[in-house]
Order: sequence, then structure tokens, then C-alpha cells
Amino acid sequence: DILHEFLYQFQGFCQFRTGVFANAAKYGPGGVSEGKTPPPHVTNNLEILSQNKSAWAVETVMFYLDRLISVGTDTGTGTGSSVPAYQYLGMFASVTLSRLECLLGDYTASLTALKPINATWIVPPPRGAEEDAKAMNSEEIVDSVFAAKISMTYHAGVSYLMLRRYRDASRVLGDICATMRRGFKSGQYKNVAGVDQFAKLYDRMIALLAIITHVCPSFDLVDESVSNAVREKHGNQLSKIEAGEEGYEDLFIYACPKFITPSVPAYEDALTKGVSTTHDAAYKLQVSHFMNEMSNQQSMMKLRSYMKLYTSISAEKLGRLVMEEEFASLLLAYKQKMRQLEECKEGNGEEYGTMMDIHYYISDDIIHVDEAERQNRFENYFMSQISQSSEITKEIDCISMDV
Repeated sequence: DILHEFLYQFQGFCQFRTGVFANAAKYGPGGVSEGKTPPPHVTNNLEILSQNKSAWAVETVMFYLDRLISVGTDTGTGTGSSVPAYQYLGMFASVTLSRLECLLGDYTASLTALKPINATWIVPPPRGAEEDAKAMNSEEIVDSVFAAKISMTYHAGVSYLMLRRYRDASRVLGDICATMRRGFKSGQYKNVAGVDQFAKLYDRMIALLAIITHVCPSFDLVDESVSNAVREKHGNQLSKIEAGEEGYEDLFIYACPKFITPSVPAYEDALTKGVSTTHDAAYKLQVSHFMNEMSNQQSMMKLRSYMKLYTSISAEKLGRLVMEEEFASLLLAYKQKMRQLEECKEGNGEEYGTMMDIHYYISDDIIHVDEAERQNRFENYFMSQISQSSEITKEIDCISMDV
């Protein structure tokens, strides 16, 4: 809670700082209120901020978090503290730093910040704990604080998505969404503090999974119950995307965090030179970056749908069907876009893989297509049927049988 509030205050101050600058710039050259006298509260806030430019500097915030991590965590270097309080602060500072890097748009650093937690080192019980308290590893401690776990998972999922690591994104988001869906259904979270915020984050993660499962449709990436939730909440929107309409941007705007601008504005220029950027420039930049990645998805989905109908087809004929001017570039781009870095199943390192469910190559101007072998998995079907049977039984038990 301490570290969460620390970063929340920094995020709020960054938004306040850019908001004040944008309001003041309205009265400068080119502004909507050019020539008018700015209100006293605008000039007062601008003066106070210009005199305290080092307040909530991003370098200072990152220094405190890095320092807590270096003092409190042990990643095999032997430099970590043996005091449980410092160790707990170090672990949750890793979660907070990961969130900060995600808000700043440095997604690789966001995932790197979680390495101390993934190291799974053992932490003894804190002083004053109950007698039956046992030592836990770093992952177990973070998992025991649900607010920290869901924050870490959500921002890691956003980072994986923006790095085009769809399999890893679906893995981390799908697991926690399946857990939360069961918890909401059983009433497990009814008395948990902050349940409303958890519900909002759950809806955002479902929207992220809607994007991922639509970009990579033929893989059983998530649990069937989560797939059903995606179809219930965003089925209509995904249908519009398939019909050629825009929809990815609305999903991402709904699901993304509130990105922040870490740089300090030139306050002295607000009233004299105006402003060339808006207060939500960081947010718009990330949306633009995401849409740039999604720009070719419509053509790629169309290309995939046609290739699944053939085992071999001439490049000329497929080009006419897809109706793309730069068809050869699209063929290469499809493989490149679906190639991604992903974590090994054994958990020892990362390797490059592909999210494509078809394999194709060109020989003598003929495209040869080989659909990936599908593994028949029946456990998900049986588990879903058992769950439905259990729900029906509960409803029957609630029916009054008195005559």
C-alpha cells in the first residue's frame, strides 16, 4: 500500500503538471484564449511549479525504487539485506518499478524490473509473525497480496502486448482472469478491500485478451471460461473488426493504463510561446504506436483465411484474392509479425517462436501451405461441462420443493 500510494502520487503530480501547463498555454500565442488574461489560479500554479521544477522528478522516484530493490532483494549476488522488512519492501518495489516503467512506455524495462521476483529466493517470516508462519519465496509473497499480484500481472500483460509477445501476454493475463472469474462467481472477493478496482482491472484485462485472441485466433491461448467472457463482452466489437471496421483502437483505449510524461515542461514558455503538444501527448503516442502495429492486421487476417483454404496456390491468384498492391511484402510481413520472443516452458530463458497456425513457403511462384497439426485436447471440454453441471445442481438445490 505504501509503494502503491507513492507511485500514485507521482502519477497524479505528472498529470497535474502537464494539465497546468496546457491550461496556461491556452492563453499564449496560438491558444484558444489568446489575448485574454489568464485566471489567477493558473498563473499562481504556473509560478509555483516553475520555482520547484525538481519536485517529483522521475529520476528521484526511480532512484528510491532502485535503491529499495538493491537493498532488499537477493538475486544471487549476496548484496541483499537479511532483514525481512527490507526484503518485503524490495519485492514490492520491484512491482512498483515495473508499473512505473510501463506507464513511461519502456516495456522492456518493465519486464526486467520483475527479475528479482522471478528469482524465487526464500524470505523468512517477519518479526512478530504468528508462530506457525513459514518462510515463503518471493513469488508466493507477491501472490499473497492480491492487489500487488493483479497490478504486476496487468502491467506485465500490457508490456508483453506492446512488445508483440502475444503468447506470454495471453499466458499471464489468461491465468489471472480465469482465477478472478471463478472468484467473482463464487463471491470469494465480496469482502476483499478494493474489489471495485479489481473488477475494473479484470474488465481491462479481458479487453486486452480480446485483442490478443483476435490477432492469434487459432491457438488455445486461454481457458474456455475466459474465451466465453471475451465473446460476451467484446464479441460485437470483434465482429465489426472482421467486417473491416475500426475497433482495435477503442479496445486499447479502454484497456490501456494512464501513460504519463516524465519530462518537466518549460513553464516560462507557456504564456509567451504557447505549446505545440497536448497534455495527453504520452497517451496519444502509445495509442499511435499500438495502431501502427495493428495497421496491417486486417490484411493479414484476410491473407490467412484464404491460405487456409489451399494446400498450394499461385502467388498471382492469391494476390488477386487478397487485393493488396504490395502482396509480396505482405507475405514476408505476416511471418515477421507473428515471430516473437517467448519464455521457455521450463522457465529457463527465452527463445524465438511463432504464433502462426499455418506454415507456407514459395517455390517457382507457387505458395505451398501446410497447416499446423492440431492437438486434440478434451480436458477443457470436460471441465467446462462439469462446471455447468455443478451450476445447474446449485440452482436446483435453491428451488423450493414445498407443496
